[in-house]
Amino acid sequence: MPRINLLPWRAAERKLRQQQFAVAAVAAVGAALMVAFLLYLLVGSWIDGQREKNQLLNTEIAALDKQIKEIESLEDQKRRLLARREIIETLQRSRPEVVHLFDELVRTMPDGVYLTSIKQTNRRLELKGIAQSSTRVSEFMRQIDKSPWLTDPELEVVEVKRDSAQGSEFTLYANQVGVELPGERSGDSGK
Repeated sequence: MPRINLLPWRAAERKLRQQQFAVAAVAAVGAALMVAFLLYLLVGSWIDGQREKNQLLNTEIAALDKQIKEIESLEDQKRRLLARREIIETLQRSRPEVVHLFDELVRTMPDGVYLTSIKQTNRRLELKGIAQSSTRVSEFMRQIDKSPWLTDPELEVVEVKRDSAQGSEFTLYANQVGVELPGERSGDSGK
């Protein structure tokens, strides 16, 4: 049988496979690098797109914050105007009270009682005057208690002047009944 040496052919075949493997490996590494570069570009474009969206959202949020501040400012102005309107309406309703108060003071004052000063603090009245006797002051207090415009008479002092022929000086407190003014609470006696 003839002897054929196959060694050079196998070596050539092995060398060819090594060259093909090297080319395939380089191609695979090149393809992997290309895919990695494309993924890098794709992810970078997604990140840039998201940054643009975030910037747009931040711009819109800033615009909305500005509008919210304007709305809050307008609501605050509205509250102030409504409070002012309420005060004006209350004052308009309370305008005739002064007339009723003076009219009621005249009606409740018995003969022999004269007022020298009237001082009002909120709804609290301080009445100073001169009476012919203590019974006249008592009658004045009873009349104030019956009055629809005055309430809670409270006598502070009755001072009898010995040298005076006029009678006794007195200081009396009473509360005015009427429209509640802004800033006053129900039941506030003005003390």
